[in-house]
Amino acid sequence: MAKKIKSVLKLNLPAGTATPAPPVGPILGQAGINMMDFLKQYNAATADQKGQVIPAEITVFENNSFTFVLKLPPVSDLIKQTLKMKAGSSTPGKDNKAKITMDQIRAIAEKKLPDMNTENIDSAMQSIIGSARSMGVEVV
Repeated sequence: MAKKIKSVLKLNLPAGTATPAPPVGPILGQAGINMMDFLKQYNAATADQKGQVIPAEITVFENNSFTFVLKLPPVSDLIKQTLKMKAGSSTPGKDNKAKITMDQIRAIAEKKLPDMNTENIDSAMQSIIGSARSMGVEVV
């Protein structure tokens, strides 16, 4: 018989170095998850991706057991990695921090496509263009 799902949590955590410090600890504690067990498994699974933010979708069952699925890094992180930026602009549209080409956008879209809610590469590229503009990155 299949286990009954109690809740589904989505967390963005630092790869390989997640700790039970807030807000992670309280979220996992409220869900009834053994947080150290989860963090050990998460850190082991993401050890080779240190320095990135890797989202985890955690399914919690009624007996407080859990499973989790790792997702790809957020689009904003992929853009920052591609352009070797520390952070986006605090005033996007006025103070552009960098420039990104359509080839770079296509590469990010192809990488992120499995996690997006579209299968159309052009739609994915438009979404990434919007994210880039909101970060103060000029699309050329």
